[in-house]
Amino acid sequence: MRAAVATLRCAVAALLVMAPALAHAQAGVDVPEPAPSRFGEPASDGAETNGEPAPERFGGLAQPGAPASGAARQEPRPAPPRDGPAAGPSPARFGGANGSGGDNAPEGAADTGNGPSPARFGPPPPDAAYGAFQRGMYLTARNLALPRAQAGDSAAQLLLAEIYSRGLGVAVDEAEATRWYAQAARQGEPEAQFRYALILLRDDEDSPEARTLMKAAAEAGNAMAMFNHAQLSLADRPGPSGQNEAFAYFLEAAEKGIADAQYAVAQYYAQGRPPALGDEAEARTWLRRAAEQGFDAAQFELGGMMLEGIGGDRDLRGGFVWTARAARQGNIAAQAQLAKLYWAGIGTEPNVTEAAGWYVLARRAGLRDRVLEDFWLGLSDAMQRQGIERANRLRGG
Repeated sequence: MRAAVATLRCAVAALLVMAPALAHAQAGVDVPEPAPSRFGEPASDGAETNGEPAPERFGGLAQPGAPASGAARQEPRPAPPRDGPAAGPSPARFGGANGSGGDNAPEGAADTGNGPSPARFGPPPPDAAYGAFQRGMYLTARNLALPRAQAGDSAAQLLLAEIYSRGLGVAVDEAEATRWYAQAARQGEPEAQFRYALILLRDDEDSPEARTLMKAAAEAGNAMAMFNHAQLSLADRPGPSGQNEAFAYFLEAAEKGIADAQYAVAQYYAQGRPPALGDEAEARTWLRRAAEQGFDAAQFELGGMMLEGIGGDRDLRGGFVWTARAARQGNIAAQAQLAKLYWAGIGTEPNVTEAAGWYVLARRAGLRDRVLEDFWLGLSDAMQRQGIERANRLRGG
């Protein structure tokens, strides 16, 4: 039984990493964020002015599967439900008390009075519930996991929570998902602790239980929980102790590949926030790591550092490319900056139509830049029309 539980737990953990924290998925767990203002503004909320990023933008609590920043990033969608009703097998299918494997065990695998069969030492059989989930047979996965979850198997409880929260093979049922997340969380499943903490924070942003669960998940190695625990530490203790604890968790989450955390670490180094010392080269390194994952605020700021030669060599072409990537993701400050680059021919050939088109997009989003306003007002009516037409095409795809 222990081997089977471990198999499902590993399988579910692998699934949650593989399918963006089931990963870092807009179509993932359908849990609204806690109030963003409680934890700072989102990383790319368009609040930049005059081409400069807002200095305090670690963003709100990161949702499982949420985009790295304000730009829309699509999760690979799960396979559509394609399974009919299926009866779940006996719980013994997942392993007997002595690890015999129940009705799924190979012949002779059960223990005998003379000691365990050698078959006990082979690899455990594939987990049926997780296997069904992987193949898109969500109702079968649910039916296989349900008796185990009811018997207290925390890995099966987590799998059921995912099925109900995402509406896989069943209607989305937030109450049922919450119930199974809560049960799995209270048994120590880190992913369930993380997700249930987010649910609690949605209803009460000051929830002590949410903070306890988030920290427990972080200490168990859940990278998204590390980032969110760091955010909570900053919110609850904005002084040196909170800053120090937050940086430690940001750094660990960053090293595990969480783009939001990589951006946060870059801000510590760029601004010289304790306990990090001012190190522009280190800041540029972490910005690049976040930028390469599609984090638009990091792309924009990395572009700026490369254009100015901050933290490394000056690279006009590279700065243009990263600025353009951020602009195409909808970063408003980057759109205005890209307009300037096209206008001046920095890192690219001069192109007045492109400059006008990108500034029109930024203007429509509410940004006004004095330099670019002078540029725009100095264009002929025909050139302005061309810029508007270009902006319409950029907006359309």
